[in-house]
Amino acid sequence: MALGDLERDVMAQLWAAAGPLTVRQVHERLNQDRDLAYTTVMTVLDRLAKKDVVTRQKADRAYLYAPAQSREEMTAAVMLDALTASGDQDAALAYFVGQLPPEALAAAIEAAKQK
Repeated sequence: MALGDLERDVMAQLWAAAGPLTVRQVHERLNQDRDLAYTTVMTVLDRLAKKDVVTRQKADRAYLYAPAQSREEMTAAVMLDALTASGDQDAALAYFVGQLPPEALAAAIEAAKQK
């Protein structure tokens, strides 16, 4: 599932956090670099929860949001979706692998061996 720019920025804040965050905490972190309305951040987090990209847990009068997957797991899922949708998974994968620098390719081969 591809994410929009603001959704990616919100997810980056959640991934960087030590634990779940409230809308206010995400809003404060994002507003260090830009001027966003609180309700905009709240809407983005609500949409991410509906897409099952984040988990939402009630805590007093606020919700706490956390990533449903690690950044690496989500990246892999997006890549698998793209490969599946390509029509020729083998050709798309071969092209992708051909674009990797040698050290990344070696790390991928080593990771595959470990599984």
